Amino acid sequence: MERLTLLGVEVQPLTMDEIHRDLKKAFEQGKQVVVAHHNLHSIYLYHTDAEMRAFYKQVEIAHIDGMPLVFWARLMGYKVDRSHRVTYVDWIRPLLREARDNGWRVFYLGGKPGVAHRAAEILKGEIPGLELETHHGYFDMEGEDNERVLEVINAFGPHVLLVGMGMPRQEKWVLRNRARLKANAILTAGACFDYVAGAIPTPPRWMGQLGLEWLYRLVSEPHRLWRRYLVEPVYLLPYFWQDVKGVLGKRASRGNA
Repeated sequence: MERLTLLGVEVQPLTMDEIHRDLKKAFEQGKQVVVAHHNLHSIYLYHTDAEMRAFYKQVEIAHIDGMPLVFWARLMGYKVDRSHRVTYVDWIRPLLREARDNGWRVFYLGGKPGVAHRAAEILKGEIPGLELETHHGYFDMEGEDNERVLEVINAFGPHVLLVGMGMPRQEKWVLRNRARLKANAILTAGACFDYVAGAIPTPPRWMGQLGLEWLYRLVSEPHRLWRRYLVEPVYLLPYFWQDVKGVLGKRASRGNA
């Protein structure tokens, strides 16, 4: 599906199966792809952080991760539905089953020491035959520490590299290191392994379908997330209005035709 512009950023409303298809195509063609995602938090960071803008300008896929964006796209007249919201809480297992079925090696970088390993053991138990290795995300992104992490990843040679260190750290790490990574696909995956390991409570999936996942997370971690969910959307109000003006302008043009 074509790229849409919402709140001043480009997104691709893709389903899980469509992303899997695009990954297979890239692998067959020998291309390296970066798969990123957008939600209201990422859009705020895009508009306030130059390095985040640089990251998104060089990604091949930027899918929707957040029901508010799905709802907004529909209000703006786009044919987008719930299947176009791809979030790792729901996607991680289908993605890893796809990896197992296609013989893709997977590496996860992120989480506190021990957490990613615990999640990997759970996932390998659920998906026999899955080739999966991990490394925690608590390392210095500069100097020798980073060099060692790159060596570990490249020695494994993953087809799929999941970078789960939270926004904007994971995006900036990918931007700075992409050229040196021997991975076919690099995905910014957030805290998905923390959810698998039980280190962070998983929001009920019905709340995700209704666009209320943010409320569950806010109540679970108010000190960390209050600004993201209560302040950042206010900053985006001019971009909401910009989208509305664009739709009104198109309708006026059709009316005058």
